[in-house]
Amino acid sequence: MARVKRGLQARKRHKKIFGLAKGYKLGRKNIFRHAKQAVIKAGQFAYRDRRNKKRDFRRLWIVQLNAAVRAHDLSYSVFINGLDKSGLNLNRKVLSEMSAKAPEQFASVVNQVKAALEKTK
Repeated sequence: MARVKRGLQARKRHKKIFGLAKGYKLGRKNIFRHAKQAVIKAGQFAYRDRRNKKRDFRRLWIVQLNAAVRAHDLSYSVFINGLDKSGLNLNRKVLSEMSAKAPEQFASVVNQVKAALEKTK
């Protein structure tokens, strides 16, 4: 039986890991065992944080909206309740952008919400 030399496959595997570990510090970039562990851990963090990013942005939009509607004498929870009752289908991302970049349009939305809240009283 012919002899099988495996250096080519190992080099290919190592190059792939070192490519993914490019830019890491110390032995994490050039020692295979450390690089492999670092790449695996980085992948876990990336997977987790792609989900956490959605959570973090939603929290940010809520904080921005709360600050914006308090300037119009409402609280966030009352505003969201009124938004439901008024039938406006605007999400938190759009509303927070609107409050920062187009305050006059946001003020008209708040007025519509206030009118819907007055109707239901």
